[in-house]
Amino acid sequence: MTHILLAIGLVLVVEGLVFALAPSRLEELIKALADIPHETRRMLGLACMALGVVLVWLAKSAFGGAFGG
Repeated sequence: MTHILLAIGLVLVVEGLVFALAPSRLEELIKALADIPHETRRMLGLACMALGVVLVWLAKSAFGGAFGG
C-alpha cells in the first residue's frame, strides 16, 4: 500500500508542476495530442507504460532495500 501511495504522490507532484509552471504550454500540448491518430496515441501510451515498468524494475533492483524489497 505504501508503494501505491508513493506512486500516486509522485504522479501528482509531476502533474502539479506542469499545471503550475506551464499552463499555456499544456493547452498547446493537448491541442497537438488531439491531432495525433488514436492508434498512435495508444502505442505511445503503451510505450510509456512499458518504460515506467522498466524504470520501477531498475529502481527496485538497484535500491531494493530502500523500497522494502
